Amino acid sequence: MSSGVSASLQARREQALPRGVAVAFPVYAQRAKGAEVWDVEGRRYIDFIGGMGALAVGHSHPKIIAAVKAQLEQFSHTFFGSIPYQGYIRLAERLNALAPFSGNSKTLLVTTGAEAVENAIKVARYHTGRRGVVVFRGSFHGRTLLTLGMTSQIDPYKRGFGPFPGDIHFSPYPSPYRGPSASEALEAFKDLVGSQTEGEQIAAVVIEPVQGEGGFVAAAPEFLKGLREVCDQLGAVLIADEVQCGFARTGKVFAIEHSGVEPDLVAIGKSFGAGLPIAALIGKADIMDKVPPGGLGGTYAGNPLACEAAIAALDVLEEDGLAARSLKIGERLTDGFRALNQTTNRQIIGEVRNTGAMVGVELVEDVLSRRPATELTSWLIKDAADNGLLLASAGRFHNVIRVLVPLTTSDEILDEALAIFAGSLARAADRTYA
Repeated sequence: MSSGVSASLQARREQALPRGVAVAFPVYAQRAKGAEVWDVEGRRYIDFIGGMGALAVGHSHPKIIAAVKAQLEQFSHTFFGSIPYQGYIRLAERLNALAPFSGNSKTLLVTTGAEAVENAIKVARYHTGRRGVVVFRGSFHGRTLLTLGMTSQIDPYKRGFGPFPGDIHFSPYPSPYRGPSASEALEAFKDLVGSQTEGEQIAAVVIEPVQGEGGFVAAAPEFLKGLREVCDQLGAVLIADEVQCGFARTGKVFAIEHSGVEPDLVAIGKSFGAGLPIAALIGKADIMDKVPPGGLGGTYAGNPLACEAAIAALDVLEEDGLAARSLKIGERLTDGFRALNQTTNRQIIGEVRNTGAMVGVELVEDVLSRRPATELTSWLIKDAADNGLLLASAGRFHNVIRVLVPLTTSDEILDEALAIFAGSLARAADRTYA
């Protein structure tokens, strides 16, 4: 796949960048529009990675471009803590109005999803005067030292980077396909906070309503309701990490809205900024206001250009009905993926699951044993890229194809992607294991 200019760039990358900065494909972008990317060689790809979930409105949306250009002509940066500006306030007001909980809310703008999660812990600890944090197996919360400590997966994220901050406790996350069940996971959580930790020292419970790196697994409503009840009993803060599953990706603005459960704090990022680096912590006003002046912020937090991009992205979300479109995309892709298992010589799709357009295709060596097909998944992703479809994996065993396609994508492009995937799946199914 790499030749000419791409090969030269690949060599330069290897010379200039550390090995830890991984690149999945030697595909160097030249331009992009919607769900399509053209590389420096002029080859076209359908992008089902979508900036790793950061491009719900697609590449180069005209409203985002116009908003950023208009702001750039005014000023690009001041540092809000010294010279504030309207964009930060307007964006906070928009997010407060969307917050998935009743009562007054307030918003802190930051730069990355990990920063939003880390500030959520800061706020929760200040509010409660406690230190303990409960997270869940399969979780991914970021790459800072604290959020790495809260992240479940060792490889490639945590190995060799410890020690990590203490007072972080892991509890099972429910999974209908691999277990445990919602009731089993809830009992394990209650046991953790009831007898294995100092429950009275738990400041926060942090959960992805739909896990991203964990394999696109959704927490059952009864599980989330159980967490809410226990948090209320303990006086702990319930934090929803919606960095990947938010911004209408699941068919609602916030994934936790599917359960009817109200969190206390919500961390958002990725698609919220339409490709520009911005994230936010939205919280109940009485909790957010506990931190004194100067305790929250950052040099680039709520950058003016990113604020205008995020406001424009929210306009697109509402005006173009992206939440409803997400449901349509999810239905079309889920039906398409499920039908493919009947077309191959060997059934290797163990499960197709989705919450809106957040679609996960779990590949197995065979459907009876459910043994994860890690090697096969890696091979299929490369084959699909060779044929013009960019995919990413997820899950504990890296055997889940995760779909993060822009929500602005047409049915025609979705169907074209399914056809490419079908070819790669058939070739993967024909492969044999030693």
